[in-house]
Amino acid sequence: MALTFIPQVQKALEYAGEKFMAAPQGIDGERWFYRQLIPMAGEIQPVFDVKTIAIDGLHGPILVRIYRPGDAASLPVVVFYHGGSFYMGDLETHDRVTRALANASGAVVIAVDYRRSPEHPFPAPLDDAWTALNWAHTNAAALNIDATRIAVAGDSAGGNLAAVVARRARDAGAPALALQVLVYPAIDPALATDSWNTYAEGPILTRASIRNCWNLYVPAADDLTNPDVAPMYAQDLAGLAPALVITAGHDPLTDEGKLYVEKLEAAGVPVVLDHYPDMVHGFFQMGGFIDEGKRAINKIAQALIAAFKKHG
Repeated sequence: MALTFIPQVQKALEYAGEKFMAAPQGIDGERWFYRQLIPMAGEIQPVFDVKTIAIDGLHGPILVRIYRPGDAASLPVVVFYHGGSFYMGDLETHDRVTRALANASGAVVIAVDYRRSPEHPFPAPLDDAWTALNWAHTNAAALNIDATRIAVAGDSAGGNLAAVVARRARDAGAPALALQVLVYPAIDPALATDSWNTYAEGPILTRASIRNCWNLYVPAADDLTNPDVAPMYAQDLAGLAPALVITAGHDPLTDEGKLYVEKLEAAGVPVVLDHYPDMVHGFFQMGGFIDEGKRAINKIAQALIAAFKKHG
């Protein structure tokens, strides 16, 4: 099936394709390629205060980057987990979108540089994600943030981590999350939905490349149905934080996002599905090329503002 895209998306795909063709082979080459896409997010927005620090984790220090949009006391906070297939992304690949999100939402954004596969497979990235959330909650006074107004967010692989830590927070009884934001989350390693069949050869993602990503993240095949790996397999979703789930029409992950929304709704979790029919995977980071990327950040910001107001 020949795929056609709106002009902004076509331009973005051509830019990404040129960078991909220039990329060296292997994991280091793929990480290099992902960093070449950083300019697609648009201009670097100034933020009132940005600092990167190391916190203690189960597997060693974890870098977190703290974006503070203003000097007001006790701001709400969003703990953000970047995408990148569990092995490519980092603080730099998402710096421009996390800056924009902090400014648009008025919340402190804490971006987590969790360990990446294959050097650090499951559960190390998840352990880092959970540790960072608890660190933010425990150190709220020192960070001058409001411990009663905390959200988690992430895109793609980061959406996976956000979904899992949201469930862990419910099970642990704390922190009480105001919202979980899942941007085209990767939550089912089966890769067997209709959208995976339609978009098995791309754009952006292919079934072969993402199967490899899952294998790098989860070397033990038995873990592929573990709900801490694949949130789609969680049996009990009742009592989770309200959710905003974003999906893209030309994205093989779109169906698993929609199916997860249905599971959340069936469990009585307040959830909003924000679907972008003309978009491709990654558009959240393409606001410099694609207007809908900027719109998604603003929609997330508005959802956070409303959730923090309700939760405060």
